[in-house]
Amino acid sequence: MPPQSPEPADNSGLDFAVMRRFLPYLWPKDAPGLRGRIVLAMLLVVASKGIQLSMGFVYGRAIDRMTPDLRAEVLLPIALVAAYAGARFIGVLFDNLRNVVFERVGQDATRRLAEHVFGHLHQLSLRFHLARRTGAVTKVIERGTKSIDVMLYFLLFNLAPTVIELAAVMAIFWAKFSLGLVVATLAMVILYVLFTQKVTDWRNALRAEMNDLDTATVARSVDSLLNYETVKYFNAEQRETDYYSKVARRYADAAVRSENSLAWLNIGQSFITNALMAGAMAFTVWGWSKGQFTTGDVVFVNTLLAQLFRPLDLLGMVYRTIRQGLTDMAAMFDLIDTDTEVKDAPGAPALHLAGAGLAFEDVSFAYEPDRPILKGVSFAIPPGKTLAVVGPSGAGKSTLARLLYRFYDVTGGRIAIDGQDIRSVTQASLRAAIGIVPQDTVLFNDSIGYNIGYGRDGASLADIETAARGAQIHGFIASQPQQYETQVGERGLKLSGGEKQRVAIARTLLKDPPILILDEATSALDSRTEAEIQTTLHQVSARRTTIVIAHRLSTIVDADEIIVLDGGRVAERGNHADLLKASGLYAEMWARQQAEDDEESAVAAE
Repeated sequence: MPPQSPEPADNSGLDFAVMRRFLPYLWPKDAPGLRGRIVLAMLLVVASKGIQLSMGFVYGRAIDRMTPDLRAEVLLPIALVAAYAGARFIGVLFDNLRNVVFERVGQDATRRLAEHVFGHLHQLSLRFHLARRTGAVTKVIERGTKSIDVMLYFLLFNLAPTVIELAAVMAIFWAKFSLGLVVATLAMVILYVLFTQKVTDWRNALRAEMNDLDTATVARSVDSLLNYETVKYFNAEQRETDYYSKVARRYADAAVRSENSLAWLNIGQSFITNALMAGAMAFTVWGWSKGQFTTGDVVFVNTLLAQLFRPLDLLGMVYRTIRQGLTDMAAMFDLIDTDTEVKDAPGAPALHLAGAGLAFEDVSFAYEPDRPILKGVSFAIPPGKTLAVVGPSGAGKSTLARLLYRFYDVTGGRIAIDGQDIRSVTQASLRAAIGIVPQDTVLFNDSIGYNIGYGRDGASLADIETAARGAQIHGFIASQPQQYETQVGERGLKLSGGEKQRVAIARTLLKDPPILILDEATSALDSRTEAEIQTTLHQVSARRTTIVIAHRLSTIVDADEIIVLDGGRVAERGNHADLLKASGLYAEMWARQQAEDDEESAVAAE
């Protein structure tokens, strides 16, 4: 079960493990074209660094030629200055060409990872989705998928070129100047890196706290807005605003601490780099005064160090970005690693239908081990027959539908369709054979036509209209200005409860499954509409194996068999007439509902 909000990942020992996991997205086996782009991009990186290093040589030689004795040879210094400018341009050109070449690689890696995570989330069990916070999970995915492109860019085009450039500068200093300058430069770079790492780790802790509070803020806002009506029911607008304000204020305080820590990082980095620059320049000026170095050598050292410090100045941001990217990706990989509770058996075949006879055989089930829901439930529905399930709330009626869909697996017994244990066949073929009209209908934030057409991929408008007519909603849709393009709003909130339920019925009619589950399918409808749709549902279920989960007993009097669940067991079974004669729980429920209906009729007649 996932946590209510993602915990900050500790990357101290996971950096390389996380990197190994995302590298296949960078170097895909099935995409040689993308691999070629990576190789070309790296060649451009090397070429760009070579050209940039040559700039120092060219600039130094230009300075050396600018002496009173060589004024007559002005064309050579001009040519060297022009070459310096050209090298700067070519360096920028190669850097941007590298970005153009690599952009497709980064975007493709991001796409592949996002598709993998999205697909995996849909494979996870209902238990996971009932426990998750939508806003928190969405934030984890957003951060994780965005981080891969940024990480690839910094790893390949900042850290790698900086290492190459540092090695080249060390070699040049050793060959042209002295070992002392090499050691001093290397020592200062190591000090710079260590300082940056320590301060950035401190900043990462502040950043992790800020991200947690950011996630909590988003999760709370999404949760509150999704429950907009509940907030209104209980006059809780101010309560929600106060709670959100408290979380947002904590985030603001954490963000201030995080951003202020950046100033200390910048101050320390600047002190180290400028100390090295001052020392190196003092050394070369001293060498010039002794006649060991030329004026151009002084400029040359300054140019090389300035070029080296440019990417080093970004090291803190790069290190922080990579560590944060690893944190974000680790959280996303935690989602990917969440076990798929309900899985197809290895080599499972598709469900083979031969009439769609259905049987629950001594089925037991518990959402939690200490809270059993079903306790040895057994019944069978012959092909084309209708079974109604009634009983008090909490008896396990809707659990039957969840088990049949394999949202969960039974903890005891088995469920079989045409003699095949549903755990032994593929989930896709099983669910393709079942249609459901749920009690609580949730619609996509799209058009009515889209929501009805969702029942069968590729359905034509004529098919959608036929299904809408069968569900008694075509007239309503036709009366709307945009007809089947009418938007239903988030979760279908622009429609009434009855309209949403009729859309759900139309969607299932369009699917045309051999097994049908009606879970309180008319509970949100008025009496007149219910009678019209009941006629349609009777016609639809007449040629299907049907389970009707009902609260209103008047809707299931024609069922071939009725079972009464009580306390997770089958308390009674039989047809309507037999159960009334038994004078048991069903007869008691019937008498109570009839008395309520008589009372409502009497009130309406007054």
